[in-house]
Amino acid sequence: MRRLRKREGLTQAAMAERLSISASYLNLIERNQRPLSARVMVQVVDVFDFDPRSLREDETIGGVDGLMRRLADKRFSDFGIDREEAVEFLGAAPQIAAAFARLFDTAGKAVAREEDPLVQSRIEIERWRNHFGDLDEKAELIADDLRLSHGDLGVALAERLREKHQLAVRILPRDVMPDAVRRLDLHARQLQLSEMLSPASRNFQIAMQVALLEEQDAISGIVGGSRLTSVAGRKLFERHLASYFAAALLLPYGRFLRACESTGYDLPILQRRFGASFEQLAHRLTTLQRVGQRGLPFFMARIDRAGQFSKRFAGASGTLLLEDEASCPLWIVHQAFERAGQICVQPVSVDTRGAGKGHWLTIARAVDGSGTAGDARFAVILGLEAKLAGQLAQARGFSLREEDAQLIGIGCRQCFRADCRQRSLPPAGATLDFQNTERGLTPFSFGR
Repeated sequence: MRRLRKREGLTQAAMAERLSISASYLNLIERNQRPLSARVMVQVVDVFDFDPRSLREDETIGGVDGLMRRLADKRFSDFGIDREEAVEFLGAAPQIAAAFARLFDTAGKAVAREEDPLVQSRIEIERWRNHFGDLDEKAELIADDLRLSHGDLGVALAERLREKHQLAVRILPRDVMPDAVRRLDLHARQLQLSEMLSPASRNFQIAMQVALLEEQDAISGIVGGSRLTSVAGRKLFERHLASYFAAALLLPYGRFLRACESTGYDLPILQRRFGASFEQLAHRLTTLQRVGQRGLPFFMARIDRAGQFSKRFAGASGTLLLEDEASCPLWIVHQAFERAGQICVQPVSVDTRGAGKGHWLTIARAVDGSGTAGDARFAVILGLEAKLAGQLAQARGFSLREEDAQLIGIGCRQCFRADCRQRSLPPAGATLDFQNTERGLTPFSFGR
């Protein structure tokens, strides 16, 4: 309000008069000692032709969760900053908070931004909270048209390629396509797919081709408005958006959300109902952030057997569990590799040191790489705050009390749990304690 008033060149008395409020009330609003009421907001929009979304500057840094993610950095660990202080900081001085976030992102991740296109792309996706409303709406319209013409979505997508783009879908043997799952052959007017793809992955690849052919302008517009500087980063972001559109075609927003809510987000039922894979569902669940029609705020990640993240989407969850380059070996996502075909559930509690404790219900399952029955194997993990997980079908039979949850860390280097027998490395910044007369259960003793 103060910035708006200064932009308009008004005194507090003049602005208060135009809004039909007292100057003292406006003064309190500007000092963040009174909330901005709905009536005053309507007046601001009407009198100054003001977009109220611009008041939410904190959205550009991910809100309080985004600020806490930055403040959880080990360089600030000795300050003991808690969430309440972050809320006060963001509420009282949003521009300074945004300036801090920009400085942190620029200074702390400068090398990564310049050299690692994966990091660049991920930061841009996080800025959007992995929700691209325009793409969702366009995909939903096409999906509705396809449902009216065909009962089988895969057949409908193939027919769309034939009618609209004069492209036939052809399934080729593995020995013909040993190193690819999808190939567009414009000379033969064919979209060629590997026979090794599962039905769900086959449909996804056809939907992906529809996205690349029909929504390139919309996708390029979003990429063009991004903060990405490297060519590789922009290409990765573009590929993510095409995948996003493909998923939105296969799992249209409104119909998918209704199915989630009516089934208690029952993952096996949703897989069968939409012909989707577990990984496709996990991706889609992180995107349900449409204004007025929000789903639960899940996060999703994919790891390999070495515990390395190959995908991670925090969505609107605010989780810090995905911030380290390594994952905790006590997390059930690692056990999923040995339980092929099973959905593994584990409530976890994690001390993020400075950002407070997190309490989550996590759901994991092993998946085949690229949707093919090959040698590549990953594990996909979904997570939701435990306080929101009571309605989930997969939560049945599990205690959601924090004291019953498995204690895990955000990788050994950021974990200060002293009694963990699975520890491989000491925490970063900890003071190691060496005792010649005693050997503990873990290889490292340390103080905070």
